[in-house]
Amino acid sequence: MIASLNGKIIALEPGSAIIDVSGVGYLVSITGPTSNLLSLDTSIHLFTTMIVREDGFSLFGFPNSVDQKIFDLLRSVTGVGPKSALAILSAMSVDQIISSIANEDDASFKQVSGVGPKTAKLIVLTLAGKLGVTSAITPKTNPTELALVVSALAGLGWNERVAQDAAQQSIRQLGSQATTNELLKDALSRLGTSKSVGTSDE
Repeated sequence: MIASLNGKIIALEPGSAIIDVSGVGYLVSITGPTSNLLSLDTSIHLFTTMIVREDGFSLFGFPNSVDQKIFDLLRSVTGVGPKSALAILSAMSVDQIISSIANEDDASFKQVSGVGPKTAKLIVLTLAGKLGVTSAITPKTNPTELALVVSALAGLGWNERVAQDAAQQSIRQLGSQATTNELLKDALSRLGTSKSVGTSDE
């Protein structure tokens, strides 16, 4: 299993990059926003998810573990394959994804190319349970940053009390203006990233 890559970018396209690691070039699928952050002939570290199928294997790369874990969670939804999951992360930020799930807003996912109405609703229903947002906030309301971060951490496998403590520390450290994604990254760095996320090869 290839969990990460650390090497030089030798080719770059809007949805992919080739990373040279000790003379071996790895083709990695990436989101549009990630592609915009990269440039040729520079070193990069990517967290990767490897998907193995009969006709070969594919690598999907992410600039941080939060994006990777959301990608893996999206793939756990029936009807959402790796390409669809990547398309969602290209069209929506992690903040928007978590907020849409918390508010049962499947309309946001319908706007992503390749995601139909049924799949959009399944994303909300399936991940609301995995992220624990229904127990942390009231649907159809504006969720607080704290509730969103705690819900996301709980969905990634952390004990709710531990998640609460880490989220509060991150808010104190980064301030109230920090985004959900920034707080989640900070909280994960405090907790470590040893918790695993259930995945699917849909």
